[in-house]
Amino acid sequence: MAVRDGVVAWLGSDAVGRDQFPDADVVDLAGGFVTPAFVDAHVHLTETGLSLVGLDLRAATSRAHCLQLIAAAGAAAHPDQLIWGHGWDETGWPEPVAPTTAELDAVVGERQVYLARIDVHSALASTGLRRRVAGLAEEPGHVAQRPLVDDAHHRVRAAARELLTADQRRQARLGALDAAAAHGVVAVHECAGPEIGGLRDWQELRDVDHGVQVIGYWGQAVRTAAEAVELRAETGAAGLAGDLFVDGSLGSHTAWLSQPYTDAPDRTGTRQLDPDAVVAHLMACTEAGVTAGFHVIGDAAVTAVITAFQQVVDRFGAPAVARCGHRLEHVEMIDAAQAAQLGAWGVIASVQPNFDALWGGPDGMYARRLGVERAGNLNPLALLASQGVPLAFGSDAPVTTLNPWATVRAATAHRTPGSAISPRAAFAAATRGGWRAAGVHDGLTGTLVPGAPASYAVWDTGELTVSAPRDAVQRWSTDPRSRVPALPPLGPDDPLPQCRRTVREGRVIHG
Repeated sequence: MAVRDGVVAWLGSDAVGRDQFPDADVVDLAGGFVTPAFVDAHVHLTETGLSLVGLDLRAATSRAHCLQLIAAAGAAAHPDQLIWGHGWDETGWPEPVAPTTAELDAVVGERQVYLARIDVHSALASTGLRRRVAGLAEEPGHVAQRPLVDDAHHRVRAAARELLTADQRRQARLGALDAAAAHGVVAVHECAGPEIGGLRDWQELRDVDHGVQVIGYWGQAVRTAAEAVELRAETGAAGLAGDLFVDGSLGSHTAWLSQPYTDAPDRTGTRQLDPDAVVAHLMACTEAGVTAGFHVIGDAAVTAVITAFQQVVDRFGAPAVARCGHRLEHVEMIDAAQAAQLGAWGVIASVQPNFDALWGGPDGMYARRLGVERAGNLNPLALLASQGVPLAFGSDAPVTTLNPWATVRAATAHRTPGSAISPRAAFAAATRGGWRAAGVHDGLTGTLVPGAPASYAVWDTGELTVSAPRDAVQRWSTDPRSRVPALPPLGPDDPLPQCRRTVREGRVIHG
């Protein structure tokens, strides 16, 4: 492959290439394998960076163990320092109950502690931190001894972030971007918004100088086309989409359902955005030609959004809707008829296959929350693809790993029979799909063909060594002419490829 000015100039055999470009700088990859670089279509960079340097509670095996980890972190930290943690998940504990506020206070004292659940839709917060938020007890989602959800959670998280210094926030973002590049990712879709990190966080992120491209979406509802144009200009976002919450998450019992939770028969989740507001936002953005979208998980939330889209299509027509590149994040509970509507309207599904890897199956969190039958219909990747819904894969980091090969593997090994997609389709959703979701429709970006941006990753495949002959046959290749599998083995026991180098438009950004 020959690269000139950040663009793929030529592809062909080694001997011909050396003759055609005699003055080129030659890089011998010594058996490394080259693929188009990945795009992560849903991330939260500051939170991801904070989870990398903060208290990791994913390893907690019980409520007692979780409290032990928190106590150890408190003992090691400066008394005035905020303890920021992430990742606890009570659904896998012998007693699936989160620690109470009193239990948390018993191990941290007066310290200010914020500990997000794995899905980041609820959090434990110490009394020391809760006291910083005036009127917290009156906020929706506040219960004195239980994890905070909804507005109460958003306000406490904002208070916790105010305790971080500008340098801590900056280092968190750089750490997250470095981690993305180290996984062969050259672009990420940051899902920002007033209830995520706030405008300051997004503005600071826009100013970060890093090789990974950050494409931002701002999750704030508008009611008029003029307001849509003004807000997009003010934020510099690619669209008014991403985590504009229609509902919450299944793990935190806040996804909006049409029928009660199996393990909480008195609850159907939380409607965070009124259906009229959903319609108004879609109408305004479509009229303005601005990308709109929502965070939507539960079936009641999906129905509300589909109903709103139908009204917009009735007014503006399906082509006008498709031109905007509207997108839905997560869209976990959807039926065949609804998927067909999204496909006909060109609405993009920005989805996270690792959700199924983490929580799917007859014994997983989904089954505990919804029962086995309903859980088996979640994250239907094959259904969405079969109905023509464009797919873009993301991690929702820090919720799941930034490693895109884990995402591709999860999509090909869905726990529900018939819901998986092929490795080639999964790889496309994790590469070209992310660019298309960002409005890049040149037919080149996300591939390695002459004329395409030279954005690629070099992988150690385990098939060749440095001393292997140049003409040795590898077991996988993205070139269909090679007549070998298109992707590496992605079984549960197969090691995932390791990234040796990441290049964006001809510039090395990792390795």
